[in-house]
Amino acid sequence: MCDRASCDHALHSLQSRRQFLGMSLGWLAVTALAPTLAFADKAPPQNAISPDAALRRLLAGNALYAANKLDAKDFSVGRAARAKAQYPIAAILGCADSRVAPELVFDQGPGDLFVVRVAGNYLSGDSLASLEYAVGVLKVPLIVVLGHTECGAVKATISEIKQPAPLPGHIWDIVDAVRPGITKAVEAGGNDVLVNAIGANVDYNVSRIASAQPVISKAVSEGSVKVVGGVYQLATGKVLMRQPA
Repeated sequence: MCDRASCDHALHSLQSRRQFLGMSLGWLAVTALAPTLAFADKAPPQNAISPDAALRRLLAGNALYAANKLDAKDFSVGRAARAKAQYPIAAILGCADSRVAPELVFDQGPGDLFVVRVAGNYLSGDSLASLEYAVGVLKVPLIVVLGHTECGAVKATISEIKQPAPLPGHIWDIVDAVRPGITKAVEAGGNDVLVNAIGANVDYNVSRIASAQPVISKAVSEGSVKVVGGVYQLATGKVLMRQPA
């Protein structure tokens, strides 16, 4: 047996070794977790998803909107982060019609959608530049051309095709842009000319966007971006997706 002084010294040495071992293991644990913690701090942005996943999210949101069951949103959440960057999950080329607000139609919040709107939802040089920015810089995985029932721009173009007449101001610019996509549908006639023309206008602009060089066509060919079309139904609130050509 040891005397009191020797025992106290031995106990102190043992405690010191245990403390050192504990500190060493703790340091090793922190060191090992450092890459994981760093990765957690840099979680991928919300738009780092597939085009199909983005579309599913939009359609799920539209189902809620059509059923009048929108998710409650606190718009102050994430405001500071949004002030520094944006990570939209989709770009929308939509009509300027006051009855068709994409953020509501798809039940999305601030920063979720990159929206370009013009009467007739047609592609122009300016709107293409905006969509290229969405794809090339913001990295959106999905572009949606969103038409809607009872579109005034399409109605005006149908009237002009059937019976040309002078138009006031710059309204002619809209008609001139919409005409190429709907002429065949109008000339085909039938009882659903407006419905068919609205769908044809969406399809035409989907095709133009998907083939737009060099930014979007490259992303589409690589599979990182998908371009789709849909028609919003004013009477029901539902978006009916167009079938790929």
